[in-house]
Amino acid sequence: MNFIEPDLSEFLILLEKLTIDSKPTWGNMSAQRMVEHLTDGIKMSMGEGDFHLEIPEDRVSKMVLFLESDKPMAQNIQVSFATPEMELRTLDLDDAIDEFTLAWVDFEELYEKNVDFTALHPYYGNLNYEQWQRLHSKHFTHHFSQFGLI
Repeated sequence: MNFIEPDLSEFLILLEKLTIDSKPTWGNMSAQRMVEHLTDGIKMSMGEGDFHLEIPEDRVSKMVLFLESDKPMAQNIQVSFATPEMELRTLDLDDAIDEFTLAWVDFEELYEKNVDFTALHPYYGNLNYEQWQRLHSKHFTHHFSQFGLI
């Protein structure tokens, strides 16, 4: 499968197609919740939040192999750090996209200044910049497909 390139300009072109009335083809996230969810992932990749490894350590290498593969993420997957009960934190979709944009810029700047920085993902372990870019690429492709943006 081809995944979206990790490029803010490309993300924003696709997010322009999103409206508050956009409906997912699976799952129950609103468009605004989906954008906030993507921002949460970006923040996780910068080490923000209190996360711990949720799988046995000996399974991390298999998860990293999946990350490196061309296999897409499964639909309707449930994770402890993104639950349906999560409240929206932005005023509207435009604010959510602005928050997403600022987070992506911060992500790029953090890894530019700290090339050896890693951050923990609960299922993939500690990831470096290239691995986070790959994960964001897969994750964004997953949700952009969910909302028919790609």
